[in-house]
Amino acid sequence: MMRRRTTLLTGCTALVLALGATACGSGDDVSAGGGDKPLSGQTVSVAGVWSGTEQENFQKVLAAFTEKTGVKTEFVSTGDNVSTVVGSKIEGGNAPDVVMVPQVGVLQQFADEGWLQPLSKPAQDAVTANFAPVWKNYGSADNTLYGVYFKAAHKSTVWYSPDALAQAGVEPPTSYDEMLEAGQTVSDSGLAAFSVAGQDGWTLTDWFENIYLSQAGPEKYDALAAHELKWTDASVVDALTVLGKLFKDKQLIAGGQNGALNTDFPGSVEKVFGPKPEAGMVYEGDFVAGVAKDEFGKVIGEDADFFPFPAVEGGEPPVVSGGDAAVVLKDGKNREAGMALAEYLASPESAAVWAEAGGFLSPNKKLDLASYGDDVTRATAKSLIDAGDTVRFDMSDQAPASFGGTKGTGEWKILQDFLRDPSDPSATAAQLESAAAKAYKD
Repeated sequence: MMRRRTTLLTGCTALVLALGATACGSGDDVSAGGGDKPLSGQTVSVAGVWSGTEQENFQKVLAAFTEKTGVKTEFVSTGDNVSTVVGSKIEGGNAPDVVMVPQVGVLQQFADEGWLQPLSKPAQDAVTANFAPVWKNYGSADNTLYGVYFKAAHKSTVWYSPDALAQAGVEPPTSYDEMLEAGQTVSDSGLAAFSVAGQDGWTLTDWFENIYLSQAGPEKYDALAAHELKWTDASVVDALTVLGKLFKDKQLIAGGQNGALNTDFPGSVEKVFGPKPEAGMVYEGDFVAGVAKDEFGKVIGEDADFFPFPAVEGGEPPVVSGGDAAVVLKDGKNREAGMALAEYLASPESAAVWAEAGGFLSPNKKLDLASYGDDVTRATAKSLIDAGDTVRFDMSDQAPASFGGTKGTGEWKILQDFLRDPSDPSATAAQLESAAAKAYKD
């Protein structure tokens, strides 16, 4: 999925600027590192989904780790299908030492397969000290901590053109109803209110999850994510009803339902921030900023800004997140050095490297917000940290892939059908339950 992308500093240079001259010395070393660099000469292989600018920025983090410990690193991009690639490498006797897993469900799968090494005591202590407990929970399976959440996404942000809202005479809203009212005013001024990326089913799951978390609350969200609550529950129907009000209003959505179904995520950002705007707002995560900046030259905070996804029907404003967690494989050839990397990734100094480079949010509450390069990113990161244990991980990323993460089937397909015809939320809920029951049984 798309994420914000920029580039800046590298290695210890970023650490020194972010943390002071001692950042690359022996004052706050990972247990396996330090001035004497006892692991010098070892090589850690790391696998993850990142490519392009994201890979380049993560390799700056790895370079800082090498500077600190003497451990060399190799990064292999897996593409989106992490579990298949890693599984084949394990079977072939060529397992990476560390994997950056992009979904809770993948971490749980790896743990169930017996592939993971529990985190060391120093890594566990760092996670306890530096992260809200919710991130420890998402990094655990069967009460054993395996993962360090290094990179996060804030998926409760609505991005808008300040010019479009100013021309319509509206302010960023604070409730869902106000957002729809503001959208009507924007549409009356000549632009559609929202650009919706219905061609990508994952964006529709994010719409649903934000509405559901705010409206139904975190306990029901957790129960639905674990399929301990059926999708036919009244709370699901209520959330679909709210979402359906938006989907069926052709004035609010650029191109109407058919236009949305033919718009992918990058295209949805283009319809707001491209050369020929068609809408005033687009909902998606913090990574919208990267597309607006890199692809369309927008200055974040001036030409493009965001407001938090607003509270629905008296509920709390939602904070839905996603993220990438570092796990150490049992079959890796350099587990000691791999664990040292996991310990390092739990530190604020490692997060500071990518924060300086841009295109990054960290769930590490000890990271100085000044490490981020602009005020909008700082505000997004602060919102994520301030949410503490009310943060909830993307529900579809917690589900079996056949239900929550596969194009043309499961939740993605059913919500696309709902966008096409939102007239019967109860029937859609029944379809979701049928698909979920099969996926969780399998």
